[in-house]
Amino acid sequence: MTAEPDGPEDRLRRFATIWSRAVFPVTSTSLTRLEFEVQLLPLARRLSDALLARTFEGAEGQAVGAALIDAHCTDPEALSRTLDCVDAYLVLYCGEDGPQEALRTRSARLQHAMAAGFAHALRERTLAEQEAISRAALNARSLVAEALHASEARFRAVFEGAAIGIGIADLEGNILQVNGALLRMFGGSEQSMRGRRVPEWTHPDDAPQVWPLYEELVRGEREHYHVEKAFYRPDGTALWTNLTVSLLRDADGVPQYQLALMEDTTERRLLNLRLRYEATHDALTGLPNRTLFFERLEKALSAGDGQRFGLCYLDLDGFKTINDSLGHAAGDRLLVEVADRLQSCATASGEMVARLGGDEFVALTIGPDTEREVDELAGRIMNALVTPISIDGRDLTVRGSIGVVEGPAGERGPAEVLRSADITMYRAKSAGGNRFELADPEADARAITRHGLTTALPAALERGEFFIEYQPLVHLGDGSVRGAEALVRWLHPQHGVLGPDQFIPLAEHTGLIVPLGRWVLEQSVRQARLWQERHSDAGSLRINVNLSPCQLTHPRLVQDTVDILERSGLAPDGLCLEVTESALIGADDDLLKPLRRLAEMGVDIALDDFGTGYSNLANLRRLPVSVLKLDRSFTQSMQRFPADPTDLKIVEGIVTLAHSLDLAVTVEGVETGAQAEQLRILGCDTAQGWYYARPGPPDRLHDLALVDAVG
Repeated sequence: MTAEPDGPEDRLRRFATIWSRAVFPVTSTSLTRLEFEVQLLPLARRLSDALLARTFEGAEGQAVGAALIDAHCTDPEALSRTLDCVDAYLVLYCGEDGPQEALRTRSARLQHAMAAGFAHALRERTLAEQEAISRAALNARSLVAEALHASEARFRAVFEGAAIGIGIADLEGNILQVNGALLRMFGGSEQSMRGRRVPEWTHPDDAPQVWPLYEELVRGEREHYHVEKAFYRPDGTALWTNLTVSLLRDADGVPQYQLALMEDTTERRLLNLRLRYEATHDALTGLPNRTLFFERLEKALSAGDGQRFGLCYLDLDGFKTINDSLGHAAGDRLLVEVADRLQSCATASGEMVARLGGDEFVALTIGPDTEREVDELAGRIMNALVTPISIDGRDLTVRGSIGVVEGPAGERGPAEVLRSADITMYRAKSAGGNRFELADPEADARAITRHGLTTALPAALERGEFFIEYQPLVHLGDGSVRGAEALVRWLHPQHGVLGPDQFIPLAEHTGLIVPLGRWVLEQSVRQARLWQERHSDAGSLRINVNLSPCQLTHPRLVQDTVDILERSGLAPDGLCLEVTESALIGADDDLLKPLRRLAEMGVDIALDDFGTGYSNLANLRRLPVSVLKLDRSFTQSMQRFPADPTDLKIVEGIVTLAHSLDLAVTVEGVETGAQAEQLRILGCDTAQGWYYARPGPPDRLHDLALVDAVG
């Protein structure tokens, strides 16, 4: 089976080809370039999958970086060319028309993960090589010791032919002999080396244990030791070595000489430092990245008693618009300028600025008085963004929203602190942006609960955690039950029963309202049919089901409703769909068309919460509604005696208008008998509320349908 021309597989192979051509010249592989491309193809596929995965998996990038070492791409240039190639071509060939900004951010995070994986794998290989060299060094030590005891000729052969640096000194530290490898490492002459004494070779980066170990060895208390040590070369540059020093004894076991074996690790150390820098710093701005920031934050949060921390989480307002209108290159230059300005804000000791990705930055301050310092830091950041930034001849005004978290060390972990800062930043953005807000634990808890409910919604529908309660609709004239409104509930495993106000907005935001609404409609229609089948006197019972604005615009609304009615056997006039007044304000013909088709079939349409918006009464003529549901705010005063005359006149006017347009009037929130009587006198048709019954299971409506609800 061949890949579709210019399909995903074909583009993936093109990416692998470009990658192999870029890296092959700096590899030490024995493969041909085409064979090397075949070797890179599965790595390219892993990067493509990681780019498009639902959640970011840094381990995939690390694994690809480590695989480069296995493919003999150990030259630092191989990593540099790989990262350049991924940055330039991964999104282009593997992005599949996804959101470009998000994909570029994901690609940047993959590059950082690859660099980290490459560095770790190179270190592991280096350690393995060092172990092999160490074994060789120990063998060389025994050979040198044996040569010293055997013959000068044999000693010279071993000493001069060794690939590692070898030096011999007496127990007073006078250097007696050095081999050619050691001279090449230091870059000095044999005479200059032999004029030195071992204790003179100190270096500021010496580990604390280096010289105590040396003293133990020359006293005969230790046979050997192994350390990483730096030396100064004659030109002042640093030479880093893996150093093994051994004690040589004579035939009688008396300490006689010290033998030093050195491996030059300078280039490897510089490479590791470079890889570490690349893995912990943002490639675009040079700021510390998420990895290094989390390390520093974790250290700050684990500080001792009396220490505090302050964190500013910044997100630029409107950066996506700049990126989309001026291009990514301009957006990148803007981020670099913002990074420079933020860096200038971190002026005090213990302050750092990092880029988390995209247009998100953080600033951290630590110390005993961060309550004041973090407030000043946030102010400096806001002031730094006031001056416009010039990009391509345009002066761009940059604004930012900042979430500030401050507190004592030792109480929270890095993830919790960053989540609180993120939530607070979005609170600042929701308040209009260009401001900073302080974290509020209660607001955090509400946001975390909303997030948890949002993520749990899809699985909750699959697990059957939703159920429906029904509130009777009662005719005000004779008190008979004419139907019920279906009200969905969520039986959450941790939070218990949740009302629709707690999760319907979340379902609308995520789009889950469409399948959830379809499920509610199907269950409610089936229940209405059961009522009609079980009670011959309930043949006129109707079911009222709420429609959200998202459902109104769904293309299958009419067809889904028809299918559900046909499967259940319920006649269209047994169903009433409730739509909020706000959803239909200014509705055009395209939005009203599905409702008109349903109304023509015989389905009643109710205008819910009537009177809560800017009601355009003239608009009622063009809406395909047959019922007005009067909001409870109009009838609350009727619970008192006497009722407010103004409220009575308003309700009477609405009822008169509705009846003149052949619309029935339903009233919500009826809680007293006096209220119900007053509404009956005013001419309202049906009502619902706690006076008649609270929402409950469907079986309760069976009973209410057979008796006088008012009685």
